[in-house]
Amino acid sequence: MTETSARTPKLEIERIGGREIRYAVWKAKAGSKPQRPIFFFNGIGANIELMAPLAEWIDDRDIITFDMPGVGGSPPPRLPYRPWMIARMTMRLLDHLGYDKVDVMGVSWGGGMAQQFAFQHPSRVGKLILAATSPGMLMVPGEISALSKMANPRRYFDTQFMKDNFRTLYGDEESSASSHADRISPPTRVGYAYQLGAMMGWTSVPFLPLMRQKTLVMMGADDRIVPVVNGKILASLIPRGRLEIVAGGHLFLVSRASDCVPLIKAFLAESDADFEARAA
Repeated sequence: MTETSARTPKLEIERIGGREIRYAVWKAKAGSKPQRPIFFFNGIGANIELMAPLAEWIDDRDIITFDMPGVGGSPPPRLPYRPWMIARMTMRLLDHLGYDKVDVMGVSWGGGMAQQFAFQHPSRVGKLILAATSPGMLMVPGEISALSKMANPRRYFDTQFMKDNFRTLYGDEESSASSHADRISPPTRVGYAYQLGAMMGWTSVPFLPLMRQKTLVMMGADDRIVPVVNGKILASLIPRGRLEIVAGGHLFLVSRASDCVPLIKAFLAESDADFEARAA
């Protein structure tokens, strides 16, 4: 990797676990005390650049993420894949980068992957943050008007379509639309289709009661894609889960970062005793 400034991500494309993927590592700012890195699973069709603002807010830890096959800078997949395959590839990426235990964060589609990874490789996960996500096929669906546009990859290929339907899609203020659209790198159509198909028939409900990570579930009060009730389901099934409902829609992590990041940092810094007291 080439040397860059402290908070500019190091980007690389390498073959990991049999797949070529583009990944990014933001190094903690100079002088930060040693803390567990954060591994981030992005939403469907979302490239690395879409979560970059969050990495700028959380600058005291290393942050790692990657583009799914056929998304952003990762080459299209040759064959369909399942969540357990991506979880295994993620473990190999962490090995490749020299990271052992990480805190894991996932948003929307990536929240499902975060659940799968935490269950499949529990020794590699410290704390877990699930944002704007659900338990998979047993979720309570959002508004039809939003879901129909969510399934349409046109929102990534047509900037004007994204801006015109931003509030219907995400429940967030239109003022966020331009900055969001400017960071989009359209996924390939096969990459988007395979990512949609990967979660077909998948649900975390059977294994959520077996998870032991302290888990923060964050849901947007105005989310039109993944209603708040899904967060209530997750928090009730995860033994050490806690729900926080925040203002905003599906993109609250970015559109309401000034409100969300303090909650995230406080959760990551909480002792076991403090967490249990708040969850009680």
